[in-house]
Amino acid sequence: MAAEMVNPRSDSTSGSGEGVEGVTDGEPFDPAFALHRGGKMAVQATVPVRNRDDLSLAYTPGVAKVCSAIAEQPELVHDYTWKSQVVAVVTDGSAVLGLGDIGPEASLPVMEGKAILFKQFGGVDAVPIALECRDVDEIVETVVRFAPSFGGVNLEDISAPRCFEIERKLQERVDIPIFHDDQHGTAVVTLAALRNAAKLTDRALGQLRAVISGAGAAGVAIARILTEAGIGDVAVCDRKGVVSPDREDLTDVKRELAGFTNKGGLTGSLEAALDGADVFIGVSGGTVPEGAVAKMAPGAFIFAMANPNPEIHPDVAHQYASVVATGRSDFPNQINNVLAFPGIFAGALQVRASRITEGMKLAAAEALAAVVADELSADKVIPSPFDERVAPAVTAAVAAAARAEGVARR
Repeated sequence: MAAEMVNPRSDSTSGSGEGVEGVTDGEPFDPAFALHRGGKMAVQATVPVRNRDDLSLAYTPGVAKVCSAIAEQPELVHDYTWKSQVVAVVTDGSAVLGLGDIGPEASLPVMEGKAILFKQFGGVDAVPIALECRDVDEIVETVVRFAPSFGGVNLEDISAPRCFEIERKLQERVDIPIFHDDQHGTAVVTLAALRNAAKLTDRALGQLRAVISGAGAAGVAIARILTEAGIGDVAVCDRKGVVSPDREDLTDVKRELAGFTNKGGLTGSLEAALDGADVFIGVSGGTVPEGAVAKMAPGAFIFAMANPNPEIHPDVAHQYASVVATGRSDFPNQINNVLAFPGIFAGALQVRASRITEGMKLAAAEALAAVVADELSADKVIPSPFDERVAPAVTAAVAAAARAEGVARR
């Protein structure tokens, strides 16, 4: 293949690994380095170019007819290009996984990974784009300028609170879905797991009081979707404790958060908020003292999703909780965004949606929960990412919700 000629793969370093951790001259690659050699994706043609006739159709002069038709009827771009099946995966490298601010180039392996997950689990093509800029308006303007090439934009690993403003401003400027997966993908999967945990224990969401540790992108989005879904009450905690209106150090995002959460008027520390709580949701890192966990309500749910170290280790959590979930693949009930974003985008692209609404996210969570609704156990309140029922269920639900909400264009 041409890609192999440009960047041939090798099982040994031949000196090229000098200075790279885990790679030494004359020794085999670490498996992670071996897999990433040359990148994890490539562009592949969907039509043959074998002879002059093929070339004249795929390129000039045949392509000119299609260009002219699109110029006269712009909506034809969806039928005669890849626009309606491709997503831009955009980052500035400022909040990559648990690695933090590592910059755009170091973020590319993650963005490539995201792109192949789109294809593997949703049949959606995706292009990783890492931007060398941090200014909100510069990022927005850059994405607006290349947006005509894509059917949607997945914002990825952009630090809070800028991520909120970037998503909002972009959606105001373009008529394709803008989706910050760190926020909404996490929220959708969390709600799906919580719905099933409640069903398993014969409770309704309205009976539950939840505490979220972390008021960043994921914490805010989870609080919002739980509120939309009818949670009894939810309090969000940051490093300084419960986010409440009486605090004078709140950002605009946290001030808004305080306006629709914490109906019980809690103040003080995370540990104090957990006293009698039914649900713990961790998206912050750090460690919650076992003494605070012990004070949660009987039959509590603990979703400790920090990676690689959950805020409450499952061995501790199982002593006090009826359902335990983490963000890790080596424990049951993994809250994994890959359960949500491929199907959400596939559904949105299928109907050429102009945006992804709260109703579409709720529909995705309900569909995801329903996949294993008849198979529930304490170790199975959410499907496996490899469950082949997931993507079709989420895709269909999101497409239907887009039509119902009036954002579908076909």
